[in-house]
Amino acid sequence: MNGNKAMEDANVEVEECKEKMVYMWGYLPGASTEKIPILSPTQVPLSLASDSWKDVCGGGCGFAMAISEKGKLITWGSADDEGQSYLTSGKHGVIPGPVQLPTEASVVKAAAGWAHCASVTEEGEVYSWGWKECVPSGKVIIDFTTGGSLQKDVAGKQSSPVAEQGSPQSSNTSSGSDSHHDNKKVGADVVKRRKISFARPESDSPASGDEFFTMSPSLATIGHGVKITSVAAGGRHTLALSDVGQVWGWGYGGEGQLGLGSRVKMVSSPHLIPCIESAAGKDRSSTFQQGSSVGAQVSKVPGSYVKEIACGGRHSAVVTDAGALLTFGWGLYGQCGQGNNADQLRPTLVPLLLGTGVEKIAAGLWHTLCVTEDGQIYAFGGNQFGQLGTGSDQTETSPRQLEASCFENKRSSIVSCGARHSALLTDDGHIFTWGWNKYGQLGLGDAIDRNIPCQVPIAGCRPRNVACGWWHTLLIVDKSV
Repeated sequence: MNGNKAMEDANVEVEECKEKMVYMWGYLPGASTEKIPILSPTQVPLSLASDSWKDVCGGGCGFAMAISEKGKLITWGSADDEGQSYLTSGKHGVIPGPVQLPTEASVVKAAAGWAHCASVTEEGEVYSWGWKECVPSGKVIIDFTTGGSLQKDVAGKQSSPVAEQGSPQSSNTSSGSDSHHDNKKVGADVVKRRKISFARPESDSPASGDEFFTMSPSLATIGHGVKITSVAAGGRHTLALSDVGQVWGWGYGGEGQLGLGSRVKMVSSPHLIPCIESAAGKDRSSTFQQGSSVGAQVSKVPGSYVKEIACGGRHSAVVTDAGALLTFGWGLYGQCGQGNNADQLRPTLVPLLLGTGVEKIAAGLWHTLCVTEDGQIYAFGGNQFGQLGTGSDQTETSPRQLEASCFENKRSSIVSCGARHSALLTDDGHIFTWGWNKYGQLGLGDAIDRNIPCQVPIAGCRPRNVACGWWHTLLIVDKSV
């Protein structure tokens, strides 16, 4: 007994000698006075009294996001000339600081899209802020049972689609062509977006974009008794996962990324997404009408609840407790993994991964990654910058297993996607990145794209989690002190 106690004391002492540290690299313009890309892992100090790092959450366009041990949502890295990015991040640049939420409850999860954020508290509540079209208003814009297609906001004006940003210098570029949008309308929206993008944060008047943007985190009214445990943010849509494995969604759904069976342009209140048909009967949301090209029934899928969610630029992915992967939304680059380029308006099984036991998923602007229960990694979707890690720039419309030599005798455990880059953490603590690297988001010391996974050189620590923002990467590690 005494020997065991001595061993326990020794273990406690070892644990007490470890400190969590966060490293960053990529495009975070306000993280340094020089406003230049960070090409190699750089430590992020946290100067909050008696607080320390707990986890990393990636972040949005030009700002980083993490959670402290005291449950504070911490942001940094944005510059005051970044417009809505600076406002969304809580105006935190070089020095990481807490986002002021209208609750004292600790934050347990958080995510950021192109211009909006969402956080989950220990009480199971979701708060969101940023572009108003991404923030639930509590008002139902459309009755899905009628199959309507025109959505208007409370003022009677049609909601404006905002294209996802592909790079810091091209805030007016879309993630691809979209035949469903009227060209004149898109042009008008670009003008509106410019008003916000270059507005100075000192002015919070309607002239600086108040009509389209809110800095105040709002509580999402999801449903009586619903407790949310996780959240994912896409380009302009959000998914939330409840403690009983149900998925809720809101925001923009023009390509089916909300999984409601239609190209509904805007959903301003959280709606249940029909993912699984259980033995007790279909989810009540399965009564929603489907578009003419797809049947109205919800497919039977392996599993009884959803355990993982992810949002890409305009597509979504969920994993059931049985390891089945379902995707929905924009399919132009094959990011839904269905072997074609069609949009998926409802959660649809990825057939080639049935039986593999998918454990983890991540989604980028145009691509998707997943890790199976035996530690294998699969990739599919757009590959213009090598973000699939296959060794080429060829698009993959079906899941393709990565067989890089660097993965020999290693099991993948965590994946994350930026806009056009990818990151992987193995169970033995090695970090790999690949894809677009114009701003150093791969952390390899240069700005050269990679189309195969490359190990990030970081010594003297044990990586615990990796999370990509749109143009940057965050890593949290245990380090002996």
